[in-house]
Parts: sequence; structure tokens; C-alpha cells
Amino acid sequence: MPVIRIPQDFNEESLYVDLRPIFDQSLYLKCEGFNFAGSIKLKAAAEMVNAAERAGVLTPRSILVESSSGNLGVALATIAASKGYQFLCVTDSRCNLSARRLMEALGSQVHIVSEPHISGGFLGARLAYVEALCASDDRYVSLNQHSNPHNWKAHYGTTAPAIARQFPDLDVLFVGAGTTGTLMGCARWFWERHRRRVRIVAVDSVGSVTFGTPPGRRMIPGLGTSVRPALLDESYIDEVIHVEEADAIRACHRLARRGFLFGGSTGTVVSAATEWLERHDPGRELTAVAISPDLGERYLDTIYQTNWLQDLYGEEVLDSAELATVSRSA
Repeated sequence: MPVIRIPQDFNEESLYVDLRPIFDQSLYLKCEGFNFAGSIKLKAAAEMVNAAERAGVLTPRSILVESSSGNLGVALATIAASKGYQFLCVTDSRCNLSARRLMEALGSQVHIVSEPHISGGFLGARLAYVEALCASDDRYVSLNQHSNPHNWKAHYGTTAPAIARQFPDLDVLFVGAGTTGTLMGCARWFWERHRRRVRIVAVDSVGSVTFGTPPGRRMIPGLGTSVRPALLDESYIDEVIHVEEADAIRACHRLARRGFLFGGSTGTVVSAATEWLERHDPGRELTAVAISPDLGERYLDTIYQTNWLQDLYGEEVLDSAELATVSRSA
């Protein structure tokens, strides 16, 4: 068993779920939620903080400030607590209550932006708030996950080679697109370093503008953006799939019925992957991996709560026979 001194020293890299018994597809799900921040964002947060320290950007008087829909905020709160930094997370109303409480429990502050930017949505408003704060007080330091190259370098150095070691004959990799750090780190590594060609399929939410599609309502935090990420380089990507939130919810509940409680981003990626494999791999011959960013405990009041689902998506989202029974508490 490992013995660690700081929380970011532990991250489970080798756990996969074989989804064939659930979805009848040859698909392995890489589970990234087993660390002290509870999501894949711990990797990017640790790499960005370490790089800022090496560059002398972060000093003992610094106050970290970052825009996040939830998971990166929890990851930075975890690291800030372990290193003695103050941290302010700038988020919006879509951030799960449990994520906000986790950050506060770790000693961080949370600021909730209540009004979207006129053209950039809630993300634009969050980024504008962070920019104004840093301009007004030089103690504030933003790592800017949306344009920081150490975001994708974290996955270039860890996530992608870990997948290649486990599946040397990988044919296709499904990766969700948020800031595109995970996507670009994995895509670059498989294009540049792997011995065989791997098809990279990016997964986005309907309503996201990341790949040039029209903006729309998005209620599940994690994947998708209202501002195109600066990190994105589409030349490394073979295909993009957009998933309706209702389909992501159905995939989450189908997994839950078999004892696997995952977050909304995982449901989005699994929905896209199973649909793609149904069309392209009817013989179940390809080796396919999808990346699961986090687990489902932070979503109990949203995608696993009946009233929330009915209010936002209508009764029909619960009609599928695959859905689990969920609480009807107010």
C-alpha cells in the first residue's frame, strides 16, 4: 500500500470497468475519480500549481483564484490546503452544492456569479470576474485552466501513457471536451508517441460552442463551454460527437442500476461511445476506452434526483426502462 504525505501524491491509474455486461459493447471505462479530490482534475491542478511555483508566479503571499464549474475548484482547494495557499473559486449557479461545500470545508472561498456574460455566458462572466480581480490586486494569481498548457501536459505525461500501457492495441479513445485539457493531452500523446494509430473521438454536450455549434442551455457541469477553449487544436481529433443531456442522464442511470455511480460527464462520454460503437463495431472487435472524469456522489441532488430531472427535462426523461428508481424528496 502507498504511504503519502500530501493528497496529490495519490491517484489511481489502473482501474477500468468493462462495460460489455451493461451495454453489450466492447468498451472499457477508465475511472479517474479515485483520488482525494474525487476527479481527473487533480492531475491538471497539480501540474499547473507546480509549474507556477517553478516559474516563481506563486509565492507565499499569493492567493489562487480560478474559474471552475466544480471539479477543478475542488482539486485546487485540495492542493491549496496541502500547500498553505489561500484559494478563491469563482463559479456559477450550475456548480453542485456538494462541490461548493467541499471547497469550503477545505478552507477555500467560493464566489458565485449570478448573471451570464452577454456573449460568453456564465463562463465568460466568471473569467471576467477573475480578470478584474487579478488586475485590482497583485496578490491574486490565476492559473487559467482554459489556456494554460500545463493543463494538457498533465495528461500527456500521465493519463495517455497509462492507457497505452494497459491497452497497447487500443483502437479508439473517447474523451470528453471541457477545457479540452484531457482531450488535447491524450490526443497529442497518441498522435506523437504511440506505436500504432488510435482514433480520437471527442465528446461534447449539445449547447456547447467548443466545436463551432450553436450555444444552448446546458445544466450539467463539466463538459461543454460557452467560450471556445484556447487549448483546442482540432487537427489532433478524428471525430466529434455531441450528446443531448437527456441521453447522458439515461446512461448515468443505466450504470447506476448495475452499481456504478458516475457523474454527468461520464454519462455523456459513455452515451457517445456506445452509440459510436453500435455503428462502427457491430462485431465487437475493436478495443475501445472511454475516460470517466469523476464519480456520482456530487450529483445526487441533480442528475439522480427525480424532481430536478422532471423540472428541467420533463417526465419523458424518466420513462426509459433503464432508469433507476430515484428519490422523490423535495
